Amino acid sequence: MKKLLLLLVFVTAGFGADHWVGTWGTSPAPQLQDPAMLERAKLLYDNQTIREIVHTSIAGDTLRVRLSNAYSSRPVTIGAAHIALREAGSSITAGSDRALTFSGKPSVMIPSGAVVLSDPVSLKVPALSDLAISIFLPHPTTGAGIHYGAQQTSYIAPGDATAAATLDSPQKTGSWEFLTAVETLAPEAAGTVVAIGDSITYGARSSMDTNHRWPNFLAERLVAAHRELGVIDAGIGGNRILHDGETSSNIGFGRNALQRFDRDVIAQAGVKYLIILEGINDIGHPGFGAPGSETVTADDLIAGMAQMAARAHEQGIKVFGGTLTPFEGAHYYTEEGEKKREALNNWIRTSRSLDGYVDFDKAAQDPANPLHMKAEYDSGDHLHPNDAGYKAMGEAIRLDLFR
Repeated sequence: MKKLLLLLVFVTAGFGADHWVGTWGTSPAPQLQDPAMLERAKLLYDNQTIREIVHTSIAGDTLRVRLSNAYSSRPVTIGAAHIALREAGSSITAGSDRALTFSGKPSVMIPSGAVVLSDPVSLKVPALSDLAISIFLPHPTTGAGIHYGAQQTSYIAPGDATAAATLDSPQKTGSWEFLTAVETLAPEAAGTVVAIGDSITYGARSSMDTNHRWPNFLAERLVAAHRELGVIDAGIGGNRILHDGETSSNIGFGRNALQRFDRDVIAQAGVKYLIILEGINDIGHPGFGAPGSETVTADDLIAGMAQMAARAHEQGIKVFGGTLTPFEGAHYYTEEGEKKREALNNWIRTSRSLDGYVDFDKAAQDPANPLHMKAEYDSGDHLHPNDAGYKAMGEAIRLDLFR
């Protein structure tokens, strides 16, 4: 019976009645190189299980996961992997545990820099619910495919605990490792919205374990409107359009958006729409943690965003620009940087290179002082919103853009 179900899944997926869409996803950054830093960040493993907690957008009943060994110089062995509904903490919901296989086998070796997909499993998953994906690493390995700022607690336990109902006194980690997407079979009309950006997209300074990033609030609105659109958050803290973060102190900033675009946007399952909110770090970082030689003009940023739009349009993806939110008072604010922000925002609002825009700037600004973020939306650093600010951003996105 199980073999028949899988055969039907493959036949259905292959002939287009259904297709894969992303219900959750994240973007990896390069690995730390200092062993001491790896140890402190809990990114060194040997005969251990990572139970990673993620929050779905679209519902589904047939799932697969995407595992990445991005930026690693060595292959990694996944000894076993399971997926389940998360009950609370590290505990899973009784009866929901499913063992994952890869080309029919319970373990898989992922080559350096490669990605693998699990075989489909049958599991009824509601929209906006928590999943626990457990990955057993039997050999000494460094975490790869890392998203450092998850704003979500995951768990580490000794041995192969992938099938455990709960983990006994687990270590905690705030990163997602190896796991980069959960995908579900959905009707042909369904699709995926990808949000590419920096820390304001991944939800920096939002409350931990609450899923209060602006893409989460967008997902909630789409579900309430009965729209079959999954949402993937491709934000990386500190990310820039045109330059990498490459030193040991900022390697978590990831590769520049143009370099990671194919993997983090084009390769996502079922992607139909893209929201770009990127550029404030290109403006602010040079001279404040990045070399002054990496200073960019507004025209440089406009050209970079236009390149992303052109590459997405080649794949039939609609592209919406997000205006940059106010940052006066932030540690890297300058009057010259403000002029660049305003020039980029003006282009986003008027450009024919885009299919539309989301006015995050207007949603977040103080009407009495538009260069400042509204006080009740400010997390305290005058750059990142708080939970209320992210909610306002998510509510600023017109749902009629997705048609």
